Amino acid sequence: MIRRALLFGLVLLTLAACGFRRSGQPDVTSAAPPSGMAIPPAIKPQARHLPSPERTALTRYYARVQSEQLAQGLLRTDGGGADTPFTDTMLERNFEQIALAEEYERGQGFRPSSGQLGRIKKWVQPIRVAAEFGPSVSDADRRRDTAVLSHYVARLARITGHPITMSDNDPNFHVLFMSEDDKALVAPRVLELVPDINQSSLRIFDDTPRSIHCLVIAFSQDIGGYSYGQSIALIRAEHPELLMRSCVHEEVAQGMGLANDSPQARPSIFNDDDEFALLTKQDEIMLRMLYDPRLTPGMTAEEARPIVHELAVRYAGGSS
Repeated sequence: MIRRALLFGLVLLTLAACGFRRSGQPDVTSAAPPSGMAIPPAIKPQARHLPSPERTALTRYYARVQSEQLAQGLLRTDGGGADTPFTDTMLERNFEQIALAEEYERGQGFRPSSGQLGRIKKWVQPIRVAAEFGPSVSDADRRRDTAVLSHYVARLARITGHPITMSDNDPNFHVLFMSEDDKALVAPRVLELVPDINQSSLRIFDDTPRSIHCLVIAFSQDIGGYSYGQSIALIRAEHPELLMRSCVHEEVAQGMGLANDSPQARPSIFNDDDEFALLTKQDEIMLRMLYDPRLTPGMTAEEARPIVHELAVRYAGGSS
């Protein structure tokens, strides 16, 4: 099966810039942004041009991926139902694997991790999300993507109770919508946002293979820490609407701390089987659990487990 989105997963990078403080509703299909919201400009406005053959080929490729997956009954948007029950035991197990384990070594690019449980990773400070677009992205797509992102951010704020808003005032969570024709701008923009990023992390943005539909990197606020201070997500502008929405849902949620994938998690977008495109009921619960104030950044699995168990029993409707 073609893997839809985040093959890379989320890495919490340990780098010299970690001490910086950068200043940094239900899903909708409407292309119109909320009333009064400005459409972010392109990163470097320039004359529009015809898509390159490479971008055209990618657009066709991702359209085919979406069509084939829908034909197989994948990319569900219902959030799970009677066919995807989960117990408190399953919820607790899935939370540990998704919130505490890491798919890749910290600060080592695509190097797989050992798979062992790590520590709680999350934001403590308010999250200010900004959308940025490459010059090749059309005005219509910028309106559509801004609307999807802004409504999803509002939904995440309601789910978690954590302050997360769309803001161009000192943003710390940048979502870059870039096409193949904009790829020369991606690494320089990341370097501008995080001047001391290490080279293995920067290379991730330099030449991303088409098998990676989108990715996110989160940086700790302090060197070696577990409290996030900056996140950068990259979403390909060639995606058709549902794949784009799927990338927004997964990357922003992973950039909040649900950093891993698990083949056992169902219903969940944190699973490479591509069954679900959008945040599910279980995913919402895991986000709510993560942002319970009793779970603090740096807490070990052993320290977190009694709290996680209590929350899993509560949200799954009783012990099983």
